[in-house]
Amino acid sequence: MELEQPSVCLIITDSMAKDNGKGKKSKKSKKCASSSGSRRILWYAFGAGGLAARWIAAFALLTIAIKLYPLKQEAKFFNACIEETRNSGTSVSAAVRFCNGGT
Repeated sequence: MELEQPSVCLIITDSMAKDNGKGKKSKKSKKCASSSGSRRILWYAFGAGGLAARWIAAFALLTIAIKLYPLKQEAKFFNACIEETRNSGTSVSAAVRFCNGGT
């Protein structure tokens, strides 16, 4: 069961007859817009745009996470190299130099 949405009416006052000093009443005209056709399409378009924006944001965050994973792995291997070199009795600076490719 679909509920009928109320129509929106705008009351427009004739600016020429408004307060012209002669005491005439202003003319009013009503323009009513039904909320069935174009407004419904507009609501669906905004809803679809919001969903699309959320999907794009989720995809961007997933892409960032995938790009950061190799950096995490490299840091883990570097730290393991440092600890292994430190266990052999060298200083921290010598271990860092060795793990960076130095001698």
